[in-house]
Amino acid sequence: MQVVNTAGLSPNMAPVDQVLEVDLYGAAVVFDEFEKVIAQGGAGLVISSMAGHMMPALPPEHDKALAYTPTEELLDLPFLKGDAVPNTLVAYMLAKRANHLRVQASAMTWGAKGARVNSISPGIIVTPLARHELNSEIGGIYRAMVEASPVKRMAPPDEIAIAASFLLSSDAGFVTGSDLLIDGGVIAAMRAGKLPTPG
Repeated sequence: MQVVNTAGLSPNMAPVDQVLEVDLYGAAVVFDEFEKVIAQGGAGLVISSMAGHMMPALPPEHDKALAYTPTEELLDLPFLKGDAVPNTLVAYMLAKRANHLRVQASAMTWGAKGARVNSISPGIIVTPLARHELNSEIGGIYRAMVEASPVKRMAPPDEIAIAASFLLSSDAGFVTGSDLLIDGGVIAAMRAGKLPTPG
């Protein structure tokens, strides 16, 4: 059995509460529900985002809460409520960071059933969602990321599909609790000071 969760809202598509509901809470529900039925040899994959690597380090207690808080209590965490999340970009980054952390936590419980779970964090992929963002008021930010990246291009969906196919296959039997960053080097450019840190 295999499952791939691709559901998500971009920062420009919805308000803060909806981004958190779909990208954070929704992903956590997928982990929970498929853990109930996953079997020996099964594999799960969450399509996250490079945005989960963009934000500064969170306090360790926040990381732990995002990883291990029961799903139905996640959206009640104080640092996810009200003015604690100032805008949709921060909400998106927090949600994607939570995806990575919950993959690590779920690797333990899925592993007890002989199954694996990982995430992929794509950069700017040529999809309708990316086109929506490129044509929005934050389109310039996206173009700056492409220009600052080492490869200086966006990627077709096929490049992500190849990585997903590997992570779901038995060839990746030693890979679990991991996040594969496939961003053309955008995060590397950010850490090298070629791009501002968002948020």
